[in-house]
Amino acid sequence: MAAKEPEIIRDKDQMRRWSRAMRAQGKTIGLVPTMGYLHEGHVSLIREARTHADVLAVSIYVNPGQFAPSEDLSTYPSDFHGDIRKLTQIPGGVDVVFNPHNLYDYGGSTDASARASNGAVKSGGGETVSCLEDKGVGHETWVRVERLEKGMCGRSRPVFFRGVATVVSKLFNIVEPDVAVFGKKDYQQWRIIQRMVRDLDFSVRVIGSEIVREHDGLAMSSRNVRLSPEEREKALSISKSLSEARSSAEKGQVNCKVLRDLVIQAISEAGGRVDYAEIVDQESLESVEEIRRPVVFCVAAWFGKVRLIDNMEINI
Repeated sequence: MAAKEPEIIRDKDQMRRWSRAMRAQGKTIGLVPTMGYLHEGHVSLIREARTHADVLAVSIYVNPGQFAPSEDLSTYPSDFHGDIRKLTQIPGGVDVVFNPHNLYDYGGSTDASARASNGAVKSGGGETVSCLEDKGVGHETWVRVERLEKGMCGRSRPVFFRGVATVVSKLFNIVEPDVAVFGKKDYQQWRIIQRMVRDLDFSVRVIGSEIVREHDGLAMSSRNVRLSPEEREKALSISKSLSEARSSAEKGQVNCKVLRDLVIQAISEAGGRVDYAEIVDQESLESVEEIRRPVVFCVAAWFGKVRLIDNMEINI
């Protein structure tokens, strides 16, 4: 099959016109939102989306609204030309890449009154929030999925899911897809987007695609490139201990504290710093003490300066 180079669109109105032209031709539209630096995990999402839609858009946009000023926005890896090469090589290809310069540029002036005296923007409660507000761009409207965002990643990254839900809402309103595919490696994010779509009546079908792993079991992530060889080897403790916990559960160990302790000990002994290790209901994301229904074991851990997440579903 001949290589297919995607059309690149950077303007919001142009993107919307493209989608409406496709829909006028009776075509269904798929969307895979990404922040770029694509790897085989992203490619699997694109292949999945291809099976559900006639034409396919991939967005590449590093969203400042989901990063706190202390997080790694400035060092998030980027290789746009490499991304386009990878997309061109995918069987069936990608029809359009939406790569806006700034989704929060509304053509007006910055509201200087929103800034605090130290240059950081303050929310109504007084705390510094995301990198977007830190720049004082004047964006005020946020989408929150209030209960699902509170646990796990939401505890240590309090602005993250607010930023994700908001930027995905913007992408849905701009691209107007029929189907959107998200990776289940970001399990909490996937469930939050599903709930947002349900609660706000977006006419988008949200599909979760299974985790893609490296040959040695490490969950694929754009951040993996920032691991040293030694850190990467140690990070294998996440997937290995999760696999051991799932195997123990399938053999009858349903006490969640025992399973959590197994994973925490393995990661800590490997030199990692555990952010959280929680076993939660697959739908509600509520913590459980004993496994009596389908659950997912979610982990976040630091190796060096890199925070990694992973999870495994346990269906017993």
